[in-house]
Amino acid sequence: MSKQTIYINSIASTLPDTQDSPEFVPGKQVSIQEPDYKTLIPDATLRRRMSRIVRMGVATGMQCLNKFPNAPVDAILTATGYGCLGDTEKFMNTLLDNHEQMLTPTAFIQSTFNTIGAQIALLSKNHGYNNTYTHRAFSFESALLDAILLLREEEASNVLVGAIDEMTPTVYEILKRLGLWRNALAGEGANFAILSTTAIPESYAVLEGIELFNGTYSAAEIQERIHNYLVQKEEKNVTVLFPSDYKKICGEYPTAMAYAFNTCCKHLQSGEIKTPILVYNTFLGNHSFIFLKPV
Repeated sequence: MSKQTIYINSIASTLPDTQDSPEFVPGKQVSIQEPDYKTLIPDATLRRRMSRIVRMGVATGMQCLNKFPNAPVDAILTATGYGCLGDTEKFMNTLLDNHEQMLTPTAFIQSTFNTIGAQIALLSKNHGYNNTYTHRAFSFESALLDAILLLREEEASNVLVGAIDEMTPTVYEILKRLGLWRNALAGEGANFAILSTTAIPESYAVLEGIELFNGTYSAAEIQERIHNYLVQKEEKNVTVLFPSDYKKICGEYPTAMAYAFNTCCKHLQSGEIKTPILVYNTFLGNHSFIFLKPV
């Protein structure tokens, strides 16, 4: 497998609305700022049938594709830690209310994890490879690894990769009882990027590497692991982005790394950050690094 350079050539994000509460407050919930769905999903009937997470995921994915008219994508990879929670809750409540009889299948069909990737494929008339990863905190990173393999094995030239998670009132309360919000902000978001083997004038960054590991580590052990990783990459002048740098904005959720990924790509393209960036993420004992470089 060749060491093909991988470029990020398009990104799109549905970001948290932090105008009303810009400061980090543990236990508080940030919600996304809803985009104009009419322009991204013109079919009104289709929009009405979509749940909230499907709308925000499909709209963000289509926005990313619209920013990259140069060539069609060869694969669509989506990732989610929680899946379509709203539809799942709706189906389960209907199941209980109707005593497991006379159930409509719509909510169940729309609750499946691959709904967003499938809808993007239908709207963009894409018949290529389509896969969804649901590996909790490693969901986005797993989709990126799949994209890297497709690109380096020359099975694809352009791959759409996205991560989507929503926060519902029920899940918020459950995780609150488990103590997750004692030192965290509850978050959600949708973030997509197009990875390619060819650079374009608008390229954001180069994806240099990914590393995944799990377990319980002290802050000193994480620092040592970061140091060893950068020594292995023979990099000295690197900006390191920790969860405290970005989760105070996007909040805590399984695929928050995708928000950090897109944010770093913007900084690298604009020149605001001129050095390579190592992004570190941790969620419930799962840890990951993503290493990005300027083009």
